[in-house]
Amino acid sequence: MTFRTRFAPSPTGPLHLGHAYSAILAHDMARACHGDFILRIEDIDQSRARPEWEAQIYDDLKWLGLGWDADIRRQSDELESYEAALEQLWGKGILYGCSCNRKDIQAAMSAPQEGVEQPIGPDGIIYPRTCSVKPQPNERPRTMALRLNMDSVVIPANNQFSFEETGAGPNRETGFICFDGEYARSGLGDIVVARRDMGTSYHLSVVLDDAAQDITHVVRGQDLFDATRIHVVLQHFLDLPTPTYHHHQLIRDAEGKRLAKRDDARAIRLFRDEGASPDDIRRMVGL
Repeated sequence: MTFRTRFAPSPTGPLHLGHAYSAILAHDMARACHGDFILRIEDIDQSRARPEWEAQIYDDLKWLGLGWDADIRRQSDELESYEAALEQLWGKGILYGCSCNRKDIQAAMSAPQEGVEQPIGPDGIIYPRTCSVKPQPNERPRTMALRLNMDSVVIPANNQFSFEETGAGPNRETGFICFDGEYARSGLGDIVVARRDMGTSYHLSVVLDDAAQDITHVVRGQDLFDATRIHVVLQHFLDLPTPTYHHHQLIRDAEGKRLAKRDDARAIRLFRDEGASPDDIRRMVGL
């Protein structure tokens, strides 16, 4: 199988040095293995995506000397595939509709358990399963979020989910990472696979896109390490392959804070305007 990595930015702001590090690393890994480097635009959040930012992504990557293989996949063009996956999961009886908002979840967690520390998962406070006991319609609801019911899913025969990590998690986790069904239930919780305003979610879309694009090695920041367990669970229930994961260090500012798109001072475009070269950017990020 061809070694294949991907870079999957969202067109919601300028690419910064952290993006440059991830894109260059994924590109160089693919080229070193005579493989493919794939570009995907993750634009399911149409309320924030902007065509000018997407155009800037292409321009910045070309300036960095990064060429991609195959056609660019844009998530906004793939809604039918996400819809089909949701129908598959609903048909297995492992999804339920959820009408709770953030205030509802906070209230449910704090009122009966005052003084008890709230369990935190990759997506924040683990959902207290308020809607899981409500009657569900035969057809998939379209006006509310959909959650994966971890109490009703079938765990792998050896009761272990696993993935191979060739980089390192935030606590230096590497090698084969395993977790069991109990961790999936208590450590991940009933994750959202479709938001009411999108008809999908980041977790569902990224899993389906990686499979559709035959990604063999997912290269991304350590901030997404915990979310990988969610993706492994979804891959299992959708009968999709699990790629190898390579989580890398995060590029931080002088105060040690992780860079975000609001940090325009670290935007690649501004470095370009100040006369920096692609080699300068590589040196700045340690590559």
